[in-house]
Amino acid sequence: MNDILLLSLTELKRKLDRGEVSSTDAVKACLNRIDETSGLNALITVTAEQALARAAAFDRGELKGSLAGVPIIVKDNISTAGIRTTCASRMLENYVPPYDATVVKKLYDAGAVIIAKANMDEFAMGSASQNSYFGGVKNAVDSRRVPGGSSGGSAAAVAAFQAYAALGSDTGGSIRQPAAFNGVVGFKPTYSTVSRYGLVAFASSLDQIGPITRTVEDAAAVMNVIAGHDALDSTSADIDYPDYTAYDDSLRGKKIGVAEEFFGAGLQSDTGAAIEKKLAAAEAAGAKLVKVKIESFKASLAAYYVLSSAEAATNLARYDGVKYGFRTSKPVSDYVDLYYKTRSEGFGAEVKRRIMIGNYVLSSGYYDAYYLKALKVRTLIKQDYDNALAACDALVCPAAPSTAPLIGARTAPAEVYLSDIYTVPVNIAGLPGISIPAGSDGAGMPIGMQLIGRAFGDRELLGLAVGMARL
Repeated sequence: MNDILLLSLTELKRKLDRGEVSSTDAVKACLNRIDETSGLNALITVTAEQALARAAAFDRGELKGSLAGVPIIVKDNISTAGIRTTCASRMLENYVPPYDATVVKKLYDAGAVIIAKANMDEFAMGSASQNSYFGGVKNAVDSRRVPGGSSGGSAAAVAAFQAYAALGSDTGGSIRQPAAFNGVVGFKPTYSTVSRYGLVAFASSLDQIGPITRTVEDAAAVMNVIAGHDALDSTSADIDYPDYTAYDDSLRGKKIGVAEEFFGAGLQSDTGAAIEKKLAAAEAAGAKLVKVKIESFKASLAAYYVLSSAEAATNLARYDGVKYGFRTSKPVSDYVDLYYKTRSEGFGAEVKRRIMIGNYVLSSGYYDAYYLKALKVRTLIKQDYDNALAACDALVCPAAPSTAPLIGARTAPAEVYLSDIYTVPVNIAGLPGISIPAGSDGAGMPIGMQLIGRAFGDRELLGLAVGMARL
């Protein structure tokens, strides 16, 4: 493998700015690596010609910015003008957006080179990246295993050195869990700090774009580019945004919250042991471990699947075969028949399952029993995490209850959903969360540790993560 690929994003950027390497060399190395690791099926569309043109522009001194010349991959549910954005679905197989998402525009403004669009679970619904119309993604560490989801293509691509960073989206753990499974860093920012304009919506009150990188420092560098207020996103926070790279990475005096609910039944023994080892090392480095309670923890998974499915059913109602996207080629008798056949053929099984769940919990007679109750549980979850974080600087727990399973080993929906048990509460509460590598299990598969911070305490959480990653 080309040595240039072994550089972190920040290391590559320093060498690019000093003229020690060219962007063209970096892009060519990534494209060669994409070919070498094509069996992972991590990408849907590779934009080689466009990437080489931008790299040449940087080498001529025409591109400026904090990510200028750096090859980056974007998840395929983030709109890119002139480049198809499929959401890994037959429904949008040939859809080419007429505009860029705000985060894509910011990447371009920072001089980044977008090299590919990443494979994923269809419409971001899944935890293994096997629900793709374009075929499942494989884990970069062990190709017999799943890469996690739904940003499995983004995580596998970064872990396989296909690019120096990738953007993912996280609705219930879709950045952090695949990052954990592939041994890389995945950061979900505080809800509303990164614009969702141009992100194809799954569950609008939970979705958040964030970076997947090989180091925490790289994640902070990408956050400096993509974060910020956006008038095109009505939920975007209008606040003073910090320099995310100006963090305090010292552990001395930091209070780390640990809840017994995080270490109960269902946790793989190797995973629990790795997290406990990291916590002991943090304590030895001067951090203080604080016991906290998260009594709503067990209710979070059920609340999440009610809320997210309800929002998905509403958001995906627009795919009807009329204005854009897939339309059935079969004869239809009326517009209802058109909708039925188009949606039956255009959506995969998991997407249809969640649409049906969402329509059910929103229907007359069941709204109060399910959706309204889930909203009340959401309030309790938010209160629980806010109360716990009032007593500490961050919470620490596993990113997933186990390491990456073998492809096909988990097929029952309820069993698959359990892999999100540690990540969904963070989205429900709107908090920042990050997964960092914490060792490996007996089979050599990466273990991910999750750190959860206070709302809008993203910079402080990144600093703590840098300190924990060094242990």
